[in-house]
Amino acid sequence: MGFRHISWQRLAVRVLLFALVIPLVVACGTAPQGTTGTTAVAPVATNAPAATTAPEATAVPAATAAPAATTETAPTATTPLTSTTATTGTSVLKTENGLMSAAAKDCSYGGLIKEIAAVDKLTVQFTMCQPDPAFRVKAAFSSFGIEPSEWIEKTGGTGELLSKPIGTGPYMLDTWNRGDSITFKRFDGYWGEKAKAATLIFRWSTEAAQRLLELQSGTVDGIDNPAPDDFDKIRADSSLQLLERPALNVFYVGMNNTYKPFDDERVRQAIAMGIDRARIVKSFYPAGSEVADYFTPCAITNGCVGDPWYKFDPAAAKKLLADAGYPNGFETELAYRDVVRGYLPEPGVVAQDIQSQLKENLNITAKINVMESGAYTAAAKEGQLTGLHLFGWGADYPDMTNFLDYHFGAGSSKQFGDKYDDITKALQQGAALADPAARKPFYEAANNAIKKHVTMVPVAHGGSGTAYKADVKGAQASPLTNELFAVTDPGGRDTMVWMQNAEPISLYCGDEEDGETLRACDQVVESLLSYKIGGTDVEPGLATSCDPNTDLTVWTCKLRENVKFHDGSDLDANDVVMSWTAQWDAGNPNHKGNKGTFTYFSSLWGSLLNLPPSP
Repeated sequence: MGFRHISWQRLAVRVLLFALVIPLVVACGTAPQGTTGTTAVAPVATNAPAATTAPEATAVPAATAAPAATTETAPTATTPLTSTTATTGTSVLKTENGLMSAAAKDCSYGGLIKEIAAVDKLTVQFTMCQPDPAFRVKAAFSSFGIEPSEWIEKTGGTGELLSKPIGTGPYMLDTWNRGDSITFKRFDGYWGEKAKAATLIFRWSTEAAQRLLELQSGTVDGIDNPAPDDFDKIRADSSLQLLERPALNVFYVGMNNTYKPFDDERVRQAIAMGIDRARIVKSFYPAGSEVADYFTPCAITNGCVGDPWYKFDPAAAKKLLADAGYPNGFETELAYRDVVRGYLPEPGVVAQDIQSQLKENLNITAKINVMESGAYTAAAKEGQLTGLHLFGWGADYPDMTNFLDYHFGAGSSKQFGDKYDDITKALQQGAALADPAARKPFYEAANNAIKKHVTMVPVAHGGSGTAYKADVKGAQASPLTNELFAVTDPGGRDTMVWMQNAEPISLYCGDEEDGETLRACDQVVESLLSYKIGGTDVEPGLATSCDPNTDLTVWTCKLRENVKFHDGSDLDANDVVMSWTAQWDAGNPNHKGNKGTFTYFSSLWGSLLNLPPSP
């Protein structure tokens, strides 16, 4: 799976794009009911058409292609009723005849999910509030991993759940030495192919030079995100191999519209025009990177429809700033975390360049504030960053909902402040459709509205890579950055050592968004479906199939038989209901997690249930 030189990089991109041409519309067909070993075909993105100058959006067109949601509900047990019920607000979490279910009273709470129900021991049914053609690609994501219902209840959804995950994956947690390393051991009771190496160790360093030095000295077998300047050095070293990732990510400069002066759209537009994004990409990014004219990479269907981003125009930017009442600029903060990402390979120097450009082009004095990664992420999603901030996003799955809905949809976080109805409405309508052509006008409208409001400034789609010892077989550079090391053979050695950019924040990924955290969870905890190793296609995971009804409002997932958790207990449908409901229902006693925000769930599934009233 390794791409060892640049010609293979091009091949890798072509292979990825070929994988993305499978039409999203396949979700509309009725898939056969799954049995063990049945492959579930997922809706995946196709290649986006080349960007052209689009007419300016005026109003979001009305959705006509999506069928109306039905009132179909999950079948209930026919044996005599024995039940226990815990009511929280407008939802009911109940157990009847040993089968759990959770349901919203109705869909007025604003989310996509109406009910999650265990139909039988190995069948889970999801009833939706509207058609959801992207259900499969979302259900495969790391945040929706399954743990034993008993463990979630015992921990109360926090505490040991954050540091001692119990999953079904090929590796199980052995020890976590905070600040140093995490050790995983092979799970011999794994339902699938056993891990190649008996032991997997995660280490970390924020410095790309340190990671490469460790690889060259032989103390680690693979590293993430070598520095752009080191790509040629690695290629020239016969003892190493370089694998390059396609740029399915975005780096952006964020701002929150609830804080002055960013509450003025003209100020945000001025900043959009006053940053020379091409200079940043040329100076600090590796080959394969590109200036971001849209928030979403063009390889994702409908990512680059609508009008491209503002051109660099410092004169026009200064005029806008003066019109807004800031002819002499202003003072603000420029916050970031010193963590290397594929979308931001050199955080410190990029921050300094943006600081310099703001002063030179707009007379904005930006004081740099370097924050700890976990605190920074939490402050961003809680809307507590009052100035400019540097952040980015890597694809979790290849669909517009992953990029736009997560950041700008109705269920997104407070990172950018108040939401815009023209954006949220367009995204909601686009997400309910399966046909890429039918979705296109809604994403045109959304992209144009994002440009108008300048919710952030997209800067780059960054090329990145991984590097390994030359004798490592099954080496990976996942386009989704979710490398699974069970398939990697570290040259016949018993231990595989991986060094990434930062330490995981916790190991309960239902309430985390950090890439290093998600990758660690992926080794231990599995979701209903999975992504193909090194790719983006969706395959069976803990479920052999997840199939929709004809209008995509009911999804039925069939679980594998005889799957064991690391504690020896058996996987069943109740574990799925509990794992999902603990995130979905804010009134559930297990809805605690690390920070309690469950950002992925609310962003990808529309909203959390039973949210407390806003203060």
